Amino acid sequence: MTRPTDIELDVDGEQLDLEERHSLRRVAGMSTQLTDITEVEYRELQLERVVLVSVWANGSEVDADNSLAELKLLAETAGSQVLEGLVQKRSSPDPATFIGRGKVEELRQVVVATGADTVICDGELEPAQLRNLEDRVGVKVVDRTALILDIFAAHAKSVEGKTQVELAQLQYLRQRLRGWGGNLSRQVGGRAAGGAGIGGRGPGETKIEVDRRRIRTRIATLRRRLRDLDAVRETKRSGRRRNQVPSVAIVGYTNAGKSSLLNRLTGAGVLVEDALFATLDPTTRRAQTGDGRQYTLTDTVGFIRHLPHDLVEAFRSTLEESVEADLLLHVVDGSDADPFGQIKAVHEVLSGIGAAAVAEQLVVNKIDQAEPDALLALRGAYPDAVFVSARTGEGLDELRARVEARLPRPGVEVRALVPYDRGDLINRIHQSGEFLTTEHTGNGTLVVALVNADLAGELSRYALPQEAS
Repeated sequence: MTRPTDIELDVDGEQLDLEERHSLRRVAGMSTQLTDITEVEYRELQLERVVLVSVWANGSEVDADNSLAELKLLAETAGSQVLEGLVQKRSSPDPATFIGRGKVEELRQVVVATGADTVICDGELEPAQLRNLEDRVGVKVVDRTALILDIFAAHAKSVEGKTQVELAQLQYLRQRLRGWGGNLSRQVGGRAAGGAGIGGRGPGETKIEVDRRRIRTRIATLRRRLRDLDAVRETKRSGRRRNQVPSVAIVGYTNAGKSSLLNRLTGAGVLVEDALFATLDPTTRRAQTGDGRQYTLTDTVGFIRHLPHDLVEAFRSTLEESVEADLLLHVVDGSDADPFGQIKAVHEVLSGIGAAAVAEQLVVNKIDQAEPDALLALRGAYPDAVFVSARTGEGLDELRARVEARLPRPGVEVRALVPYDRGDLINRIHQSGEFLTTEHTGNGTLVVALVNADLAGELSRYALPQEAS
């Protein structure tokens, strides 16, 4: 494993994916999408000029501001221009319109004054809330969940990632179908058909019911496809388990620097971008400890506050990389305005997917951009954390040493005289075991080593009597 000796200007290597992502940009005002949308396909969000709306129901004013700032970053990641941000303090969101009736009128005036074409609400809205707000404000209304799904759809590249995103989108859309225009009714016949009479009778389903049936069929197809992809992923995991290669998963809040850290530690060259949810498809690379033991490092999808349930469910097979890991590197953005909130949000997601019991090493990243007071508070709260900068390389040697120390070690001690023509066994001890002593003799290599049970069984034919040690 290559260890940088000084600060490198380009630590993330050549990234064709990043160039591809930046090659096309949305152009405001160029959309020709019809306003009467009657098909089942997921609606394009058209996020060009947006107004943000949040309800401050609990927590401090700082928490409310941080949540709205995060919503702004999400909107900008989706390619929009944020014009205004409105926050209303109330005990709970209005069940009909999310914000109060008076605030709805104020929101409408802001939309008219700014020329916004979309309103984004900081929360997951009920179908009735979305419908009522759209009717009263006069422009498209999008909630936080739909916004995150749109970003995932834009960033997904692999077949598995696209399938997972489409499944989450359809599960979200199924409960939020609504009719646009008067041509959706197919329940006609006789006098009820307004004079259509014979030949005007419909199939007995409304257009929305047909759409829901099509969605259910598509969801079933996507789930079958994911099960097939799960089998491939499980085959790879079982191979690593069979060879007893320790695994380390890099988890953390979105845009905390997980991919940059993977590139620094392994030279993976995966896509790195200063944007939320730049990484959706997990990347696994082999790494090596200072004494030659091999282990895997996996970069996983980032988490966020109030991560949509449908998204967690759809990405469950991907998130299982964290559940199966021997060690979690929990990366925190030390320069963020609320790193403690990030840590709490990540722990909630890890608990939800069953990874709360996995050994965890906290890694505070971006210390070159963080305020000294913020780092001091983090050091006080988490004395065992490792403080690094993936950009400059500071602290990475300490992180490598900490990872090596916390990797599971083989538990079977063997004493064997391995013939020189079985160099493959010596190589496997190098890769997955730990040498205690070695001595080259006329008949072979005399080794005392710690190995896993499977390798100990293969070495048993060359084992020495106890007194020979």
